[in-house]
Amino acid sequence: MSNPQQLRYSKEHEWLSAAEDGVSTVGITEHAANALGDVVYTQLPEVGSTVAAGESCGELESTKSVSDLYSPVSGEITEVNEDVVNDPSLVNTAPFEGGWLFKVRITEEPGDLLSADEYAAFIAG
Repeated sequence: MSNPQQLRYSKEHEWLSAAEDGVSTVGITEHAANALGDVVYTQLPEVGSTVAAGESCGELESTKSVSDLYSPVSGEITEVNEDVVNDPSLVNTAPFEGGWLFKVRITEEPGDLLSADEYAAFIAG
């Protein structure tokens, strides 16, 4: 499993793209998607709502369990991925591409986000 080097990662298994005009894309990692199993339902934050770093902002339901979705940063939701709402399996089949979850205009970024190599070491234990 390869984690894209250009992304940053949270210990809750979300990834964050580099900001473009202050907006970053958020999704869950391939590791998290594999651990969840087949995702069958997504509850994403609403556009215009605010999220806080490390706090639950939605849910992912799989054939195995229900898992909270955490925002890796604080900010305002600018877009949600309607493709994932309509086809939750994208979280499993393309977690770093078409399976992204939401976009957020960052107001605060915690200092504990991990590089790809740090995240790989974290999940390796």
